[in-house]
Amino acid sequence: MANTAVLLMAYGTPNSMDEIEPYLADIRRGRKPTSEGVEELKARYLKIGGRSPLLEITKAQASALENRLMTEGIRTRVYVGMKHWHPYIREVVPQIVNDGNDKVIGLVLAPHYSPMSVGGYRQALVEAVATSGRLNVDFVESWYDNTLFHRAVQEKVQNALKQFVAPELVELLFTAHSLPERILAMKDPYPAQLESSCRSVANLVGRKEWSFAFQSAGQTEDKWLGPDLVEYLRGLPPSRRHAGVLVAPIGFVADHLEVLYDIDVEAQEFARSIGLHLRRTESLNDSPTFISALADIVHQRIERTP
Repeated sequence: MANTAVLLMAYGTPNSMDEIEPYLADIRRGRKPTSEGVEELKARYLKIGGRSPLLEITKAQASALENRLMTEGIRTRVYVGMKHWHPYIREVVPQIVNDGNDKVIGLVLAPHYSPMSVGGYRQALVEAVATSGRLNVDFVESWYDNTLFHRAVQEKVQNALKQFVAPELVELLFTAHSLPERILAMKDPYPAQLESSCRSVANLVGRKEWSFAFQSAGQTEDKWLGPDLVEYLRGLPPSRRHAGVLVAPIGFVADHLEVLYDIDVEAQEFARSIGLHLRRTESLNDSPTFISALADIVHQRIERTP
């Protein structure tokens, strides 16, 4: 078997308030952000304590995955690379090459594929490899249908439902990051993959009825996929508010701004304003079942290696 490394990839997050402006400029492909945009993002980070734990969580996921693979007889290094902040994917790839690897399994910590989201990671990895020496790339496009991933989410849903007085009456509401609505005309697989994984988890939980909303839409002139989470909650009739709503952000696998602010602050504040009992499932982070899912994905790719 070739010397194969695993590269876990995530979005990236600033490490301090001073890094927010250059971070936002990176997301905007070098275009200087408006002062209003910078201040708004700073305000969101302040609401969650000044910074996001995403990098630390991703490193913990990588360490747990490497240990799990080693116990299963697979000796491989697991690296962490970010798309929009340090350690950038382009910064990590040279290290992978210098460590003597000749193949890398690229695994984005986002289960559902869209060229507009996960596709950007592929491009960043391919470009980094092109300038860093010979390295074969095995890019995992999506893993929305992984059974262990479904079980990991199921565990979080069932644990959270126990916190309600009448769990059987609670509305189960899955969420994921919105994308511009124009992806529908492109036959983008993202919506269908989301529907598939939500249905699989709901079946494991024993729910025939469940709901879905998008969240974290960008502030652009484009129309974004909906319904938006807060708008969905606003539209709930009083009869469906009584038992409460459990949000399961199935499109995210770690605590970060889109979870800690968009759900825990923004959506929660709105829910309180209308007297709605709203809870969120714990993020997968480095939970054992989720790490098992990642290990299963790596196993499948390594078995394909001649």
